[in-house]
Amino acid sequence: MKHISSRDNPAVKALVKLAGTAGKRGAPVLLDGVHLCQAWLQHHGAPDQAIFDIDRLSQPDIAALAASVADARCLALDARLMQSLASVESGQGVAFLVTPPSPALPDAVDENCVLFDRIQDPGNVGTLLRTSAAAGIKRVFLATGTAAAWSPKVLRSGQGAHFALSIHEHVDLQALAPRLGVPLVATALDGAQDLYAGRLPARCAWVFGHEGQGVAASLLAAAQLKVRIPHDMAAVESLNVGAAAAICLFEQRRQALAAAAG
Repeated sequence: MKHISSRDNPAVKALVKLAGTAGKRGAPVLLDGVHLCQAWLQHHGAPDQAIFDIDRLSQPDIAALAASVADARCLALDARLMQSLASVESGQGVAFLVTPPSPALPDAVDENCVLFDRIQDPGNVGTLLRTSAAAGIKRVFLATGTAAAWSPKVLRSGQGAHFALSIHEHVDLQALAPRLGVPLVATALDGAQDLYAGRLPARCAWVFGHEGQGVAASLLAAAQLKVRIPHDMAAVESLNVGAAAAICLFEQRRQALAAAAG
């Protein structure tokens, strides 16, 4: 394992620059922290490069990660250099340089899935990825204009959900609609039925929209079902998109489990 102690080293400069990017399309990203690195190894194998804090290599979880990657792919940095790569102030002493998967769009979609319509806040995107995975969703589609799925803030909020999902980014959701073999269901305030008033489809494509503008008008027009979450509108006009998605996805899951139980 190569040890680097100089901030002027070209490899360190490249890594520091990469750590400040927002997960641009097709670009490699840094996974920061033990949990994300363990998840990458489990689901995708060895990273392009593994970077370690040299002072923490004796810690059991760090040592196990180092032992799982060939020495030729590993770098050991002084603590001050490692800290410059961390996405949070208290870094965990390990980061993986990886190329995120970019799955091809399926010809037909006949499963439960979630469409992200221009959701711009990285925390909301990460939360929605985590909620989708927890609700049993396996595939999500992120419209152009949505925060980058593999950016540091989204990765932190997702807490490993990326590895339970097929994530399609930069998708034209309007063009995706003809591929849907399940109903498109949108959240809306006007012209929508109460979420709890009827049976939800066992499988559908949920679409959740921009924090300020909501779901695009063209997608609302294409939706076979529009639902609203009853809440105290005198207190707040609408719910956070992450909260709304959790309520909808788990109500659908509740209904499906109840139906299966007879």
